[in-house]
Amino acid sequence: MSKNTGFYEELPRIARFEALTDPASYTPIPDDWMIATADIVGSTELITDGKYKLVNMIGAAVISAHINASGGQAFPYVFGGDGATLAVDPARRAESARILGVLKRWADEEFGVSLRIAQVSVADVRAAGFDVSVARYQASGEIDYAMFSGGGVSWAEAKMKAGENALPAAPAGAVPDLEGLSCRWSNAAAKNGSILSVVVRPVPGRSGAEFDRVTHEIVQLAQRLSRSGHPLPPEGPGLQFPPPGLNLEAHVSRGKASLFRRRLELVVGNLIAWVFFKAGLKTGDFEPAHYKAMVSTNADFRKFDDGLKMTLDCDAETQRQIRAVLETAQADGILRFGLVEQDAAMITCFVPSIHQDDHIHLVDGASGGYARAAAQMKSKTG
Repeated sequence: MSKNTGFYEELPRIARFEALTDPASYTPIPDDWMIATADIVGSTELITDGKYKLVNMIGAAVISAHINASGGQAFPYVFGGDGATLAVDPARRAESARILGVLKRWADEEFGVSLRIAQVSVADVRAAGFDVSVARYQASGEIDYAMFSGGGVSWAEAKMKAGENALPAAPAGAVPDLEGLSCRWSNAAAKNGSILSVVVRPVPGRSGAEFDRVTHEIVQLAQRLSRSGHPLPPEGPGLQFPPPGLNLEAHVSRGKASLFRRRLELVVGNLIAWVFFKAGLKTGDFEPAHYKAMVSTNADFRKFDDGLKMTLDCDAETQRQIRAVLETAQADGILRFGLVEQDAAMITCFVPSIHQDDHIHLVDGASGGYARAAAQMKSKTG
């Protein structure tokens, strides 16, 4: 086994998000690791058709399937809205390729959605003139999220979209292990103006210091917002019965079981959960108010992914300031950006156990935030 297998678990956790604008916060990933990428073909069209939850759920499935197979070993991943990127050590290369193949087959058979999947070694990324470095941002006492820099992740994604390094789909009927993946919470309405999805990427070949300076300024503007622009209320999101994502969750969680039976199981389970949350009933070590608050505390609403991505509850003046900074930097050839306004934020969750605080909550704009912002950014450059 590679001496680098425990590389990620040994990295320090960084508690201050603004520190992630500093290149010194990142550590190069070992050459023998693999970058695994996945994204939905035609996600913009699916979003236009109103299938925001489906797009987010398939993107989150890439992460949850890998977590379920990890045996508790931490690894770096980042949620992109319509896909995900992961770094895996050499001992897990084959398993990751298998999982991605299963997800590709499942997305096609269950939803009629085409999923691109690929793997490339970090050594190959560096041979192409890019790097892959990672940091661990401590979102709460129980959860941290990976941040990537160096341009290598973006290069790997571009190669995947060009058809390179592609992996095959698994045989027909393959089903991923998505235990714990759900979308039961209601969307969180904006409280301070609008939910702003921000995607910022550096222009290749320009000084990294220039980009770091601009992203630091954007992060500082966001920090001035109430709760740094956190889009979920501190007491947690709302819950209704039946939840808006129940049918989608039935598809995701049914495995090879009957869809009708799984819907029925979810209706009963969600009704019980709704009663407990509505009445604030405690059972054993489960306390509904605490759990809801941890949903907010653990939320992944801002990240560095070879650039900056944020989902912010943003007032009009701060939005104006953010746009002005980004437009100036874009005119100077430093970066490209996309900004999308929405009325609410959406949450996709991975909950290994309701009795622990290490549940994961991936946030995006409720009208296709990150994917729409990235498409907007692409349209500006042709």
